[in-house]
Amino acid sequence: MGIRELFGFTSDKEMNLQEVWIDLGIEYHYKNLAVQTCINLIANTLIRSKFRTYEKGKEVKKNNHYLFNVQPNQNQNASEFFHEFVSKLVMENECLLVMQNRQLYVAESYDMKEFALYENQYRNVVIKNYQLNRRFTESEVFHFKLNNKRIKSVIDNMYASYGKLLTSAINYYKRSNALRAKVKTPGVSSQKGEEQAKREKMFNDQLKRFMTAESASVLPLQNNLEYEEIQLTGQTSRDVRAIVDDIVDMVSMAFHIPKGLIKGDLADVEDQTDNFLMFCVQPIAELLEDEINRKQYTKEDYLNRTFLKIDTSLIKYVDPVKLAGAMEKFLSSGTHSVNDNKRMIDEEPIDEGWADEYFITKNYEEIRKFLKGGEDE
Repeated sequence: MGIRELFGFTSDKEMNLQEVWIDLGIEYHYKNLAVQTCINLIANTLIRSKFRTYEKGKEVKKNNHYLFNVQPNQNQNASEFFHEFVSKLVMENECLLVMQNRQLYVAESYDMKEFALYENQYRNVVIKNYQLNRRFTESEVFHFKLNNKRIKSVIDNMYASYGKLLTSAINYYKRSNALRAKVKTPGVSSQKGEEQAKREKMFNDQLKRFMTAESASVLPLQNNLEYEEIQLTGQTSRDVRAIVDDIVDMVSMAFHIPKGLIKGDLADVEDQTDNFLMFCVQPIAELLEDEINRKQYTKEDYLNRTFLKIDTSLIKYVDPVKLAGAMEKFLSSGTHSVNDNKRMIDEEPIDEGWADEYFITKNYEEIRKFLKGGEDE
């Protein structure tokens, strides 16, 4: 298929490449703005999570903790790494992470061969334009798949009609607000020959500069010529803005992100944030957690409480002062230790034995004692 067929030109007439570029730019940039806003919002939210590693139920900070929280590889910190991961996962619906020399990398491309009863195989893995020569099996990589269908393709298909509507609305806005005028000439003028050429030169040299001038301008009129502006009812940009809003709404629905968060609305921001965390960020965090645990730890490790857990409780900022009452209840009911409370407000635990102990106030008693008037049988 040639470029003429691609853009719908079937005749030998000359193409106006500038018009083609403008139309493509309009249709592409608004959609890309909405998609990239969603990706950045998901990535910025996810990197606030903490990857906690446990050995036999006790939290430890070893290689895996440093790998996922600080530096996955020598060229990226954790924030850069997970921005790349989320972008790849959202745009292509899947993402492959490979381990090389105890470093974790996002694969740019790869060839996957699936099997029913054996491990899948990955070949031609490319990292930063460098192709690895070795073959990977399923147990040697982290392979994430977000949805059953590539959401980017769904957005592109849904956007096909909206892109045309947006282009039409912008063109109509320009036409309805453009300056129009008419010039009366005496008698009947010839439409060809030297007289027509002079008339066209007059319009191009004088009238065009006059109508497009940004500052004060004067139009010299020849004898018997009359100039009159045509008053048009200028259209506002609300129609264009309404279509752009529809595009944002469509993309936010695809990513399960409340549209108010993308547009920066402050109304019901707390409820919108909770909805965003529950239906968008938490599923991605669980996808990460499940894949890492099944590949990085054995079944025996996991059953013995040696695993990785992604803590999303710190994503939503809460003033520690407002949590004081809840923290006191957690401590007095024996639900939290002192160090548990410190972790809840993102503070470093105390390296003291008593800080990991659990306490309970004396006014709590067993229900069977309460029913017998406070005396044990």
